[in-house]
Amino acid sequence: MPTPTPLTDKVVTVCFGPGEDADWFAASEKVNDLLHANGTPARRYRVRHRRFIGWLTRFLGYYLLDAARRFGAVTLAAGGRKSRLDLTGTTAQAAHAAGLRWRAWNTHINATTRPARPWEDYLAQHHADPGKVTLNEARRRFEQQPRVLAMLAASFDPYELSVYQAGEATYVGLHWRIALIGDALITTDGRLLAPASDSVADRFRFLNEACAYLRGLRSSARLCAVAIA
Repeated sequence: MPTPTPLTDKVVTVCFGPGEDADWFAASEKVNDLLHANGTPARRYRVRHRRFIGWLTRFLGYYLLDAARRFGAVTLAAGGRKSRLDLTGTTAQAAHAAGLRWRAWNTHINATTRPARPWEDYLAQHHADPGKVTLNEARRRFEQQPRVLAMLAASFDPYELSVYQAGEATYVGLHWRIALIGDALITTDGRLLAPASDSVADRFRFLNEACAYLRGLRSSARLCAVAIA
């Protein structure tokens, strides 16, 4: 069975315009100023190797931040110049892994249990009347559903239930966007892009906006992924 989605720290993508100081200190400073949090580099991006000169550049870490090597070759980085990062490969890898997870869920959970109400429904009950439905009570009601119990038993994240039940394309679409952007994005002019709420719909709106912004950056712009607790 494919490995379930791991629980990780939140990841913020920091963008720098061409010519800006784009080292790890500058990225940390932006995150601290806007989110009042400290972070560490998150090696999330695959490194791009051009077809003809890739045999040479694969061993060079120029224009990269916190690069990791495998057998001497640079394979992953926490960021760097956009032209040096394999953003397409990064999203393709995430999409493949998410597709395997969804198909495993479809076989072992969807085919053997009845549809369940997602966590968002129970959270809404809590917000509507916190005195009557405490957060612990909302969580208890959600997790006592047979499908949710089955997901917990098989180590699938039950709080992604609404995305799983929306179908493979939706689940994969969410996770390749997350692999590219993370949980928030800081633009080159210092704006913070983040979901308006924890709902899946708001996460998609944010991720679509952030992906469009990233596509619009010049190849000489730089990115840095920062993990914060």
